Amino acid sequence: MSSADNIESSGVAVAVAVVGGGPAGLMAAEALAAGGARVDVYDAMPSVGRKFLMAGKGGMNLTHSEPAEAFLSRYGARRPDIAPLLARFDAAALRTWVHGLGVETFVGSSGRVFPTDMKAAPMLRAWLHRLRGAGVTFHMRHRWLGWAEDGVSASRFATPTGEKQVRHDALILALGGASWPQLGSDGGALPLLAARGVEVRPFLPSNCGFDVGWSEHFSSRFAGEPLKSVAFGLPGTDGETAWRVGECLVTAQGIEGSLIYALSAPIRERIAASAGEGATVLLDLVPQLSAERVRDEVLHPRGARSMSSHLHSRLHLTGVKAGLLRECLTKDEFADHDILAERIKALPLHLLRPRPIAEVISSAGGVAFESLDARSMLTALPGVFCAGEMLDWEAPTGGYLLTACFASGLVAGEGALAWLAGRG
Repeated sequence: MSSADNIESSGVAVAVAVVGGGPAGLMAAEALAAGGARVDVYDAMPSVGRKFLMAGKGGMNLTHSEPAEAFLSRYGARRPDIAPLLARFDAAALRTWVHGLGVETFVGSSGRVFPTDMKAAPMLRAWLHRLRGAGVTFHMRHRWLGWAEDGVSASRFATPTGEKQVRHDALILALGGASWPQLGSDGGALPLLAARGVEVRPFLPSNCGFDVGWSEHFSSRFAGEPLKSVAFGLPGTDGETAWRVGECLVTAQGIEGSLIYALSAPIRERIAASAGEGATVLLDLVPQLSAERVRDEVLHPRGARSMSSHLHSRLHLTGVKAGLLRECLTKDEFADHDILAERIKALPLHLLRPRPIAEVISSAGGVAFESLDARSMLTALPGVFCAGEMLDWEAPTGGYLLTACFASGLVAGEGALAWLAGRG
């Protein structure tokens, strides 16, 4: 049987195939359908938007309301690449678009933007209804296997009924990163793209926790305990330390949570450069108090009370915070009042490695922006476009990840329309 004999077709070539049913892929499909293209969406999972729904379980954080300049700064070294995407579809545009689905939003006390009901499912249902009404066709349990020929005009898919091949005039890949692979994104497309001359970077954990190597005593007693009202700092090469205040969580293996996620990229890079030695961060257990005040309270006469009772009484250090002092200081350091006061404000915490990529919130790495033109088309593969988390960028939690995924999908969809129009 020739490859042409099992091409899936109804007699008309599929105009655009979108692979990946997350926010980026669905946004690309919407842009394509609005432009008059015939659109088929393929996804490896039984239904689309699996990671989108999972991310919304704790409250669907859509975007952030902070000013554009601060918003753009969240993308770090990839800011110049993300800026054109957000110029086309920014946080305000995303909110307007969500309202168009019949879903209202509100701004929380932190500046984060949520649907009024805090849920992702109603928004996804309304969106899929609109896409189907626009003529978009969905093919579930279709895992992309690469191209069916030397060119890029046909794709191979593994399906429950066997391998199928689909012809397309343009292809949009929105396959996600490598976190939460059980939801469909496993990073398997990168070798296929690299083999076709596309510049790719290995996927790395982002917005992740880190292993510390607690003692059995500390881990068994405090795993699962939150660290509230603390500050983390990563000492810079210039000797200065930039501090972030927030909260995080002690785990059996180490530490995780929003405060440590915000520093995960530079910590990960510091560990990678350490030849396996890890990286040290500083933990301020009482960021609301000055170093002078802490020293005064530590040195305050304590009479017959133990130092632990004294710290509880004077500085409200108890529970997991008190446990961290015992875990990270030697007996001699704990007994030295000057060292103890200093460590309460800057407790060294040695991080060994990031948590495995399969369990983290998002990933860095992927298709390099240098491989794309302004339309998000791969210069090595004309007619193939990339969008979403499979591109090499990262951002902290707070709506920044989702906003850029939406924006990149829209730009890729519109880019494909422009390319198809220019080809005609």
